[in-house]
Amino acid sequence: MGTLLKLTMVGVLLAALGERLVQYFHRTNFFREIDPVDLPNCQLLKGIEYGSEDIEILPNGLAFISSGLKYPGLVRFAPERPGEIFLLDLNDEKIHPFSLRISKGFDLSTFNPHGMSTYIDEKDDSVYLFVVNHPHYKSTIELFKFAEEENVLVHLKTIKHSALFNVNDIVAVGPESFYATNDHYFTHFIMRFFELFFGLKWTNVVYYSPGEVREVATGFHFANGIAISNDKKYIYVVDITGHTINIFEKRDDWSLTPVKVVQFETLIDNLFVDPLTGDIWTAAHPNFFKLFAYNTEDLPGSEVIRIQNIHSDNPIVTTVYANNGSILQASSCAALYDNKLLVGTVFHKALYCQL
Repeated sequence: MGTLLKLTMVGVLLAALGERLVQYFHRTNFFREIDPVDLPNCQLLKGIEYGSEDIEILPNGLAFISSGLKYPGLVRFAPERPGEIFLLDLNDEKIHPFSLRISKGFDLSTFNPHGMSTYIDEKDDSVYLFVVNHPHYKSTIELFKFAEEENVLVHLKTIKHSALFNVNDIVAVGPESFYATNDHYFTHFIMRFFELFFGLKWTNVVYYSPGEVREVATGFHFANGIAISNDKKYIYVVDITGHTINIFEKRDDWSLTPVKVVQFETLIDNLFVDPLTGDIWTAAHPNFFKLFAYNTEDLPGSEVIRIQNIHSDNPIVTTVYANNGSILQASSCAALYDNKLLVGTVFHKALYCQL
């Protein structure tokens, strides 16, 4: 009887583990391959070799590009090289990004930039750049003011808080206030893996201001990209391994009320809202497993997705670009200005296309 009970328990455990494994394969698109979707008039940006994880474009066509992210579990082509913020003028006929100078006093040696957001102060048109930073694999928010005439990022302050422990992306809603996503509940790498494997939905969105910090949304597998609608009424939050974009209504007290969830086949990363149409442009990971199990013989691919009418009952989802990694690996963001498309990557190059 004792042996039978043990065998039964082993069988139940194996069945439960098998079910978790199937769910893990689904969340990571373990078996997914993609058909190529090509765009004409594309070129890789010279000078960007070690990632372009997030891209922010100002109304005047100046684009900030974060580069050099070192993320636990991902390949690093230049592990000793500090991160950078590139600037690219999309109005210039010569498409040539260059590394922005950062003011004295900021520790460049540990700069590890991730998500970004810009905020333009209506009072004086000052441009503020918020950058998620991971010095020594911790999480801070670096606040810069952009001095355009000198092409310098002036570091204003470093924001740290216990609620901002695994920050992935950020959307600014004031000169010192923002919403941020934490992409993991645990900070230890091994625990992060178990969190992903078992599909725990413990990640969240945090609202931060100098006077108040609080959780405003939770229940995500892997909270990732975040953006705000053009009318400032809605916040869009990506659950990357949940394969969803979650739409929230922003309240006057900065709380968020769920509105709807849009499901995708692929794994959406960062979001860009077209300031003219309200369309959402995003880059995605066709196969999340390939991103973390990097193999030069089976590279992580790239996808660019355009979402029209996301608030309607039937949003239009279009795959604009798809590549198996032969040109562009591990796409993480897509941004548009005047029919000029920029596609960034987690740790690879950056693509420019004239649509």
